[in-house]
Amino acid sequence: MAAAVGALTDRIVDGPSGYSGVDATPDWAAEIKRLARERNATILAHNYQLPEIQDIADHVGDSLALSRIAAEAPEDTIVFCGVHFMAETAKILSPEKTVLIPDQRAGCSLADSISAEELRAWKAEYPDALVVSYVNTTAAVKALTDICCTSSNAVDVVASIDPGREVLFLPDQFLGAHVKRITGRENMHIWMGECHVHAGINGDELNEQARTHPDAELFVHPECGCATSALYLAGAGEFPADRVHILSTGGMIDAAKAAKSNQVLVATEVGMLHQLRKAAPGIDFQAVNDRASCQYMKMITPAALLRCLVENRDEVHVDPETAALARNSVQRMIEIGNPGGGE
Repeated sequence: MAAAVGALTDRIVDGPSGYSGVDATPDWAAEIKRLARERNATILAHNYQLPEIQDIADHVGDSLALSRIAAEAPEDTIVFCGVHFMAETAKILSPEKTVLIPDQRAGCSLADSISAEELRAWKAEYPDALVVSYVNTTAAVKALTDICCTSSNAVDVVASIDPGREVLFLPDQFLGAHVKRITGRENMHIWMGECHVHAGINGDELNEQARTHPDAELFVHPECGCATSALYLAGAGEFPADRVHILSTGGMIDAAKAAKSNQVLVATEVGMLHQLRKAAPGIDFQAVNDRASCQYMKMITPAALLRCLVENRDEVHVDPETAALARNSVQRMIEIGNPGGGE
């Protein structure tokens, strides 16, 4: 068995875009399962991961939902196949467990769009405001947050706050605009951050796809730059309103199972198509932008996952005080109800 592992690990190549050199063969899959059992580890994969990583995982889903599953899992090691803030969230909710990420270089442009120092300065400008942070943030930012939110419950979280209280919403400007539009809240300030992948899915692309696929349904993630265009199409009567859905990734899975059209246009990161096609194999799911692929998500390769389990790397640490404060902001969200899954 050691020889088989060695033959695979000897092929691993470390490059600037991640680990490569190992394909997702049946031998690789058998080794991943064996090593996970040996380490008493549960493997989590986000919906945007490579299909072969999703298929080998014990659980697939949104980041917060996965972190909550991991907290209840009997295994004492969590291998989080996602980006770094997601592994941090798992550590925040499972401080006593070992959390590994297959490549610690897998970052997030959205989480990086606001630092703890920037948030402290913003809070100083609005000392009486309540801070609502999307879960796509670092542990340090969550520790300075009053209430976290997900894309599926952001409206509920903001609506739960005293109407007279100012709100600082961060970091995603498109999700923030969606929440402000739905709640009608005027005293809500929005940080101008974005996910570079979702921001790149624009209204022109959506309009063209909708025009050429008039019988399709639209699944649009609220982080997308085209979310406003989707609502405009529905509001202007250019596309049936009952076929336009603004959804979290977890919400897309549920909507796929209930879809009435034979074709669905999907505006989010392309990794989501794999789970949608598994959930509703009779529907033709097509990306609004087939180039919307997150380079960081795709750094979790078969080679990276193998290396992680063989070498017990890379471990994710969160300072206990930071973790406790961040956990409070997540717990306040859960107490409001409808905790959602994550993105």
